[in-house]
Amino acid sequence: MGTEGVSVLAPLERRAPLIDPGSLAGAASLRLPGRLESVRSARTFTRDTLAFWRLTEQFDSVGLVVSELVTNALRHGAEPHSPRPGDSPVELELLCSSRRLVCAVHDRSAGEPRVNEAGFSDEGGRGLQLVECFSDGWGWRARGSGLLGKVVWASFRLG
Repeated sequence: MGTEGVSVLAPLERRAPLIDPGSLAGAASLRLPGRLESVRSARTFTRDTLAFWRLTEQFDSVGLVVSELVTNALRHGAEPHSPRPGDSPVELELLCSSRRLVCAVHDRSAGEPRVNEAGFSDEGGRGLQLVECFSDGWGWRARGSGLLGKVVWASFRLG
């Protein structure tokens, strides 16, 4: 597991910081190739990380949200760009404090994520609706520091 997950700790979308850097208890990150099979890798990484942090009871909600965020990043944020060898178009970060868990997904698209009003019979378009339902909040921001793309995050209260 990587430990370079501090980049998302900047105030996100001009809201209050989700995790105070001084209270960070754990951080893990995973770079993902631009293939839909990466969603499974993200879920496995999330399951293993939550088990290591002794937060297995959180996996159902967190795993679903991670799946949706990574799927959206792969579908809408990774396709227009052909990364250099060894360069990953999507990165997943998991950040944990005593009171909050944050999942953040970085991609290369500057496009604003939108909640679609998918109808009952529509097969797609419900990803961010699920993120809204299963997390305590979500948002996004530009990556900054001259990096192309954005970070979409979801937050979960612990305890």
